[in-house]
Amino acid sequence: MNSVSYKKCKCFKRCGGCQLDMPYKDQIKWKQDKAERMLSAFAKVEQIIPMDNPYYYRNKVQTVFKRISRNEILSGVYQSSSGNMVATNDCYIENKKAQRIVTTFKQLMKSFKIMPYDNQSGRGLIRHLLIRTGYHTGEIMLCIVTATAVIPSKNQFVNAIIKKCPEITTIVQNVCNNPMPLTLGKQEHILYGKDYIEDIICCCRFRISSQSFYQVNPVQTEKLYSLAIKNAQLKKSDVLIDAYCGTGTIGIICASHVNKVIGAELNKYACKDAVYNAKVNKVKNIEFYNTDAGRFMEEYSKQDGKADAVIMDPPRAGADRRFLASLTKLSPERIVYISCKIETLARDLKILKKSGYKAISIQPVDMFPHTTGIETVVVMKRR
Repeated sequence: MNSVSYKKCKCFKRCGGCQLDMPYKDQIKWKQDKAERMLSAFAKVEQIIPMDNPYYYRNKVQTVFKRISRNEILSGVYQSSSGNMVATNDCYIENKKAQRIVTTFKQLMKSFKIMPYDNQSGRGLIRHLLIRTGYHTGEIMLCIVTATAVIPSKNQFVNAIIKKCPEITTIVQNVCNNPMPLTLGKQEHILYGKDYIEDIICCCRFRISSQSFYQVNPVQTEKLYSLAIKNAQLKKSDVLIDAYCGTGTIGIICASHVNKVIGAELNKYACKDAVYNAKVNKVKNIEFYNTDAGRFMEEYSKQDGKADAVIMDPPRAGADRRFLASLTKLSPERIVYISCKIETLARDLKILKKSGYKAISIQPVDMFPHTTGIETVVVMKRR
């Protein structure tokens, strides 16, 4: 690992977005120790794969605003523990281009007299911004989340944004009446460009819409997926299930290595993007089901479906019992478990071990520098 200069964050204690305030080499040691403590009972834990530059890596940035006086608006991050906004202009893990767009947007809000939405009074318009960036394509989406559909002087406001930030390739308005912070509504309007951006992972092109899941660290994602495919030892005759498939990224990347891929994803926006992504990449041996992964596995196993390998990338809560029971009933030869929370991973590995599977490879990847999150790829084989 290259020597990385340490950046001391001024908002560390107030923000809560990062949990490790220490030099990067010490972070890596902390995560390696935790991974070995939590997972070494299943197999040898390989050395965690670090980032060369662990700063400004997040390609998804969410920003909230607060009016503190007649002429002053602050921007910052939402603190989930307290429900308050923490003002910050320079986050060390957020994309720099996104941060500049936030600064410009805040200035234009004051110029056009567009105010942040206030939950208590019910006044104002802007709930938050969601900015997505394509690491390889350079495309940028600005999603403006509003409390109502009407934006005063909308055309002039959008033109001013584009003039100040010509790097933006699409602007989407999302109308949300949910009082929960950082949520998105069902109603969207395209204000500029198309309603999505694209990015490239492992030589495949992927569409990303405002509500699709997409890994936030593009540099480490390529390492993660390449590693998962290599360790899975896929064969051309294999039927592969990509559970919790999101926009279809890893299934599409794997398609050339197997006979058939079946993807299951509950998020309808992500599933729609997955179908599009398969067409763009000219992948014909893949099909997607817009359904809960556990429900899909249960039905598939009841129908005596066949699977030689299963790649699963569940949310932080891990896989539910129905999914794991159906998975073991299906009895694939190999399971590749990609996890973003080591505690739920350890819990699920115990269940799979009791069901006749043995871990043969455990590889942590540092996807979230400065946080306690540890992304891990575990390959299991049926005993």
